[in-house]
Amino acid sequence: MPPRPEKKQRLSVYLDPDLKRRLADFAERRGQSDSLIAEAAITSFLSPDADERKEAATVKRLDRIDRSIQRLERDVGIANEALALFIRFWLASTASLPETMQASARAKGGERYDKFLEALGRRLANGPRLRQELPEDVK
Repeated sequence: MPPRPEKKQRLSVYLDPDLKRRLADFAERRGQSDSLIAEAAITSFLSPDADERKEAATVKRLDRIDRSIQRLERDVGIANEALALFIRFWLASTASLPETMQASARAKGGERYDKFLEALGRRLANGPRLRQELPEDVK
């Protein structure tokens, strides 16, 4: 005579009303009982591979974060190099002004700086970004 399957045992639990409603909705959509869905969820939670699934999901998220950080590092590196090249070029090519012209040059520089900030604000708000304009082989 084959062994008789063990009879299921009753378990009473208290659920948050919202969780109970979600369980009932899920069970109804699947055409299953609340008890069967709860049993499957508990089995999944207690199974040895549950930790492996959680770890795999965590690793996947960490990989995505790592790629984002690498892109950020690349973009910051590009920005730093562009700024350094500009400063080097500007310092090498800008001649000193005589004392009599320095006040008007400062005023003109202030106007240009204000226009630069306006243009930067527009570009940051509407794009395109420098990294979007760079060819893929530079990235």
